[in-house]
Amino acid sequence: MIPTVSLVGHPNVGKSTLFNKILGKKISIIEDTPGVTRDRIYGEAKYQDYSFYLIDTGGIEVSKELFSDEIKVQAEIAIDESDVVIFVVDGKEGLTSSDLVIRDMLRKANKRVIVAINKVDHKAYQEHLYDFYELGFSEYIPISSEQNTGFIELMDALVKDFPKQKEEVVDDRLKFSIIGRPNVGKSSLINALLNEERSIVSDVAGTTRDAIDTVFNYHGQEFVAIDTAGMRKKGKVYERLEKYSLLRSLKAISRSDVCVLVLNAEEGIIEHDKHILGYALEQGKGIVIVVNKWDTVKDETIADYTKKVRAEFQFATFAPVVFLSALTKKRIHLLMPEIIRVSENCQREVKTNTLNDVIMDAYRLNIPPSYKGNRLKIYYTTQTGTKPPKFTFFVNNKGLVHFSYERYLENKIRENFDFEGTPITLQFKNRGE
Repeated sequence: MIPTVSLVGHPNVGKSTLFNKILGKKISIIEDTPGVTRDRIYGEAKYQDYSFYLIDTGGIEVSKELFSDEIKVQAEIAIDESDVVIFVVDGKEGLTSSDLVIRDMLRKANKRVIVAINKVDHKAYQEHLYDFYELGFSEYIPISSEQNTGFIELMDALVKDFPKQKEEVVDDRLKFSIIGRPNVGKSSLINALLNEERSIVSDVAGTTRDAIDTVFNYHGQEFVAIDTAGMRKKGKVYERLEKYSLLRSLKAISRSDVCVLVLNAEEGIIEHDKHILGYALEQGKGIVIVVNKWDTVKDETIADYTKKVRAEFQFATFAPVVFLSALTKKRIHLLMPEIIRVSENCQREVKTNTLNDVIMDAYRLNIPPSYKGNRLKIYYTTQTGTKPPKFTFFVNNKGLVHFSYERYLENKIRENFDFEGTPITLQFKNRGE
């Protein structure tokens, strides 16, 4: 099982900077995609021979009235989800009452805590250093996220008890996760699927907290359904911050081949639905959108509602949409064939000569405009990956590739080959690179 690490601390102590540093890149989900949050709060990090999930509890707007309550929310999330907590404090500001609130939360948890004293490059740091020992934890590491000081020491301390990454045993069963915000019918959908097939092999504890992996037979083949619906903790502070219901889905997404996003037909589509789908898309997963509780909609047709889904999820127009009712099981038989087809499309490989015929025809049909006397030339194209499919274009100058022309090429690939349900990646290289 891959360990989970959370960064906690009051606002503006440098959690997000440290988060990006550990992940090794500045994080955004999908640049310039309307409706998808740019505040990434989760990622899979690698350091030497170790892998771990990283959660950033930063980015919460805190008003004075709700200050301590919101701090408790952050600490609670970290406690629930993590094996190790990195408690980030501000060496420039010194010990604060907020730090003490977080300290009290963490003391109650049986989790390892590393106190990262940030901003040690500031001269005020020396005055405050020993104040932090009052927190009562056993591990303190001075760092500067901006200046890169202490980062290696922090990472070495963090992973010292983590298991080294092993080569995973190959499991070629199709794994799909049922994702979505609370109360859209995820549990009902899982139950309807399993009742439909009446052939459950086993229920096993998932590799992520509180997720259940159900192995079942469908037409003589084994599948793994990852149910994230059971991850709700009743009475917990999670429910007060909808943004963090994402955490219930993120690890399940990373283990899936296909993600089934469940929408509630009665409630319509909200921003949070887009955020959840954005994570699945960013991880290159196959996507099926399910409109649940369709039996309750009386004044709209499937065609009308599909247009609404397409308009709201403009960044995933390739995803098939299935309308069903988990409760009455109407149209439930349509879901498994779509999941299987999307999984096959994620693994589809196109022959190089066939691909080049399509791309060169597309190029001749729409020759890119010249820029400062230079024009993009495509020499040849080849598929260089699957899950999701990846295509590499060898060109004269990749700087001449305009995003609109890249979109045009993607559309031409989709027109000629069945990649419904899967994102595809286009990469451009100068010849000789």
